[in-house]
Amino acid sequence: MKTYHWGIIGLGDIAQQFITQFQQEHAEITAVASRQIAKAEKIANQYQIPKAYGSYAELLADSEIDIIYIAVPNRQHIEHILLALEAGKHVLCEKAITMNQQELTAAKQLASEKNLILAEAMTIFTMPLYQQLKATVTSGKLGQLKMIQAPFGSYKEPDPTNRFFNPELAGGALLDIGTYAVSFARFFMNQQPTVVASAMLPFSTGVDEQSITILKNQQNEMATVSLTFQAKMPKIGIVACENAYITIPEYPRADQAEIIFNDGSKEFIEVGTSSQALNYEVSNFIDMVENNRPNTSLDLTTDVISLLDQMQQHWQNK
Repeated sequence: MKTYHWGIIGLGDIAQQFITQFQQEHAEITAVASRQIAKAEKIANQYQIPKAYGSYAELLADSEIDIIYIAVPNRQHIEHILLALEAGKHVLCEKAITMNQQELTAAKQLASEKNLILAEAMTIFTMPLYQQLKATVTSGKLGQLKMIQAPFGSYKEPDPTNRFFNPELAGGALLDIGTYAVSFARFFMNQQPTVVASAMLPFSTGVDEQSITILKNQQNEMATVSLTFQAKMPKIGIVACENAYITIPEYPRADQAEIIFNDGSKEFIEVGTSSQALNYEVSNFIDMVENNRPNTSLDLTTDVISLLDQMQQHWQNK
């Protein structure tokens, strides 16, 4: 197996988390890029990364790089996805992968034309715990899936200049924490749902500060998604079936869950390690590239982006 060389575009907090967790036998982070060469050099020196570039174009021109990890603000994702694919690089992009379905369709089409792998860095799709829980739910052991609850509340300082509330940077809860909640719901549902109802309260800048959404599919599976940037809520996902329900604490990077059966008996499940969440993404991505494995996670991502579009359309129509 060859060694895959990674390059990183965007060097904020999530990119540095990615770097510190990166531990792969057949992969290495070879280069980082920022629009400020000093920042790129600082990160490269701090983490012993061989190359630092002061422009993204220089990184994409590096023939040694096989895979690009994109961690710039949401609104810039599609630009850099397309440039990286045009340069012949596989792409793992932070969530939300694109602003809307139209952008994602264009990115998927180019990836297909270039025979390259494109994926969103969504922990829920790659954490080992979720593979086991999905198998348990689909086995029928718990009975028919009925209801999913996906709350995510995070208090952010109400600063209009902060990226979380800045419309120029695609701020708002939905494209940040909301992608986790909707991905959680879609992962367990056996069929793509539609948005039955969605209500949003805006921040002073116009971006969504909080929202509540109801999802339902043709198999009568339902889900509620509750988001807020102005109050903390426990990130406990619930998957309720006829015979039992599952609670998943800290569900964005979960490694533990509990099944509570209708008779009161319980089953505790622990799989994987939450501190390695980003590394599971890397391992999964390399496996897809190396073995030309079907990119099923992108199908889920496509469904999620479609739901995010529907939610925003509900808000615009109110």
